[in-house]
Amino acid sequence: MILPSPILAYIDADKRNDGGALIDAFSPDAVVRDDGQSHVGRDAIGAWWRMAKARYRHKIEPLEVTEMGDTANLLAKVTGQFPGSPATMTFAFRIEGNRITGLEINP
Repeated sequence: MILPSPILAYIDADKRNDGGALIDAFSPDAVVRDDGQSHVGRDAIGAWWRMAKARYRHKIEPLEVTEMGDTANLLAKVTGQFPGSPATMTFAFRIEGNRITGLEINP
């Protein structure tokens, strides 16, 4: 499976626990929607990711990706310290150029 480069950067940074590289995958005004909340901008996205990583110790295993225009839906197995782990989740990415402009995570 070949992932678009911004998604690959996000997944690789998450695996390495590299918050700096992870937020670099996003545009400055990107929006992440997860668990009913929105996180706008790199600072907020970094804070969201650090909190989630510390709390859930999650790992993301890509299963398949479908692309349509500037949208890519990644189906992934997510494991961690949360009820229902492992869970299959959809990561809906919006991409412009080489950056993620939006991400919505759904079970």
